[in-house]
Amino acid sequence: MATISDQLAETFPSAPYRSLDNAELTARIQAVRAEMGRGLLILGHHYQQDEVIALSDLRGDSFQLSAQAAAERECRAIAFCGVHFMAETADILANRPERRAERGGQRIPVVLPDMAAGCSMADMAEIEQVEDCWAQLAEVIDVADLMPVTYVNSAASLKAFCARRGGIVCTSANAAAVLQWAFARRSRVLFFPDQHLGRNTALAMGIALEEMPVWDPRQGCLGGIAEEAIRRSRVILWKGHCSVHQMFLPGHVDQFRQRYPGIKILVHPECTREVVAKADEIGSTGRIIRLVREAPPGTRWAIGTELHLVNRLKHEHPEQEIHFLSPVVCMCATMYRIDLAHLCWALENLAAGTPVNVIRVDDETARYALEALQRMLQVK
Repeated sequence: MATISDQLAETFPSAPYRSLDNAELTARIQAVRAEMGRGLLILGHHYQQDEVIALSDLRGDSFQLSAQAAAERECRAIAFCGVHFMAETADILANRPERRAERGGQRIPVVLPDMAAGCSMADMAEIEQVEDCWAQLAEVIDVADLMPVTYVNSAASLKAFCARRGGIVCTSANAAAVLQWAFARRSRVLFFPDQHLGRNTALAMGIALEEMPVWDPRQGCLGGIAEEAIRRSRVILWKGHCSVHQMFLPGHVDQFRQRYPGIKILVHPECTREVVAKADEIGSTGRIIRLVREAPPGTRWAIGTELHLVNRLKHEHPEQEIHFLSPVVCMCATMYRIDLAHLCWALENLAAGTPVNVIRVDDETARYALEALQRMLQVK
C-alpha cells in the first residue's frame, strides 16, 4: 500500500503561489470551482484554518466528510483539506467497486494539497509494528479470542489488518458501541493507536485499569508488558496519543474552575483520563459542536480540543462565553500545513488534468479496509 514515504509527490512550486495574497488565491480557487462545478468537492476538516474552511463545500470530521463525499453522485474529484489517513478513507469510500461501476469504471482522484499533512497519532502505529505485536501476543494468549480495533485515525493498512482478523474500526463517537460489539464476540480487545480513547471508553464501561496494560512498540519483547498482565487483560492499549489533546492537563481544569465559578469543562475523549475525570462533558468533535450549539445563551465553557475549532465556535456563538482550556497554543500542526497556496496549486492542477498528490490505496488493502469500515457502520 502506498504511504507518504513511498509516494512520489509533485514538488510544490512555492514562489509562484507564496507570492500571492489571500484575495488573489481565493479568486483563483473560486475560478477553478466555477470551471469544475459540482464535479469538484473541497472537503474541510474542522481543524483547518478559517480561510480554508470558508472555501470548503463540506465541513466535518474525517469519516463524516469521506462518507458525505462518497455519497455525492456528481463528484468527479476530491480535494481533502485534512491529513493523509483521511484522504485514504475518502479514496476507499469514493472508489469502492459499486461506486466505480456506476461511473463506468472511472476513479475519482483524491488529492491532499500538502503531502506533509500527516497525523502523529496515526504514525505511532505502523503496520509492521502491529503485525509484530499480534505475533508476540499469539505466543502468550489465544489471538482467536482477541479482537483488533483500530481508531479511524489510522492508516488504511491497519484498517485492513483488523478486517482480516474479524476486527473493526471505531470513531470517537461510537467507540463504546464498538467495544461492546467486540466483547460480544471475543473476550479481549487490542485497541490502537490512541491509548486515551481506548482507556477512557473502557473505564466508562467498568473495565479496571489493571485490566488495560499498555503495549509500547519501542520496548521490544511483549511491548514491555509482563506475560501475566497480558493473560489478565481485557483491553490491550497501544502506546499512542494525539499530540494536541495530550497537552491539556488537570491543572488547567482546576485553574478555570477557580477563575470562573460555574464554568462547564468540555473535552475530547483523546484527552488523558485525569482530564476526562475532571470534565463536565466528554465528546467527539461532532458532540462538542452540538453541545455548544444547543446550549442556552450565557453558557460559559472551557473546551479542550484543537485551537482552530474552539476559536471558530467562539466566533459562531457570541451569545456564549467560550475559552480554550489550555494556556498553551494547541493546534494540529500538520493539518495547519494546508493553506490557500497549497489548495490553489492542487486545484489548478486538477483543472488542468494533471492532478498532484493523489492518494491511492491499493485495491486489496482498500477492499479489506472497507470491510472494517462497513462493520463499524453496522454497529448501533
